[in-house]
This record gives sequence, C-alpha cells and structure tokens, in this order.
Amino acid sequence: MSFNGNSEPSKPNGQFHSVKGTAVETIGNLTGATSWQESGRQEHAQGEAEIKAAQAKEYVEGGMDRLEGKKDAVVGAVWGDKSQQMSGNAQHDKGKLRQEMNQ
Repeated sequence: MSFNGNSEPSKPNGQFHSVKGTAVETIGNLTGATSWQESGRQEHAQGEAEIKAAQAKEYVEGGMDRLEGKKDAVVGAVWGDKSQQMSGNAQHDKGKLRQEMNQ
C-alpha cells in the first residue's frame, strides 16, 4: 500500500484515489477494457484502505491527546494551576473530537 510518498496515510489522497479508481473502472466497463476495470478496482481499493488508515491514525492520536490532556488537567488541579488545568481540559476535548470524527 503506498500512501502519499512518505508512508503517512492521508484522507484527501485516499479519497482522490478512490474516486479516480472508480472513474477508471467505469471507463473500463463502458469500453470493455478489462485492464482498466482491474486497475480501477485496485486503485479504488487502495484509496479506501488509505482513508481507513488515516482515520485509524487520527483516532489513536486523539486518544493520546485525551490522555495527555487529562494528565495535565489533573496535575493542574492538584497544584492549583488553573491555566494548566484549562489547557489540559482543552487538549482532552480536542482529542475527544478527533476520535469522534474518525470512528
């Protein structure tokens, strides 16, 4: 599976290849070119796999944000540092949103 050249999965890149693969497969279906049909199916599948990989990566990173944010919020509360507590809560909420967007 090749992503965008640096092995980092990307939703936009995956979406591009998914749509392009579907278009190539459709052209193959219309013209009867089996090589186009097959390459289109493969590119579509690779695009969908990249989208899933990017979602999984974002979900895990969101979990790490939540954990680190919770830690900072608790440390801030224990030490009476409202700024650290608020910053931790904000990071926790950001992580939660990243996870919800990538389920």
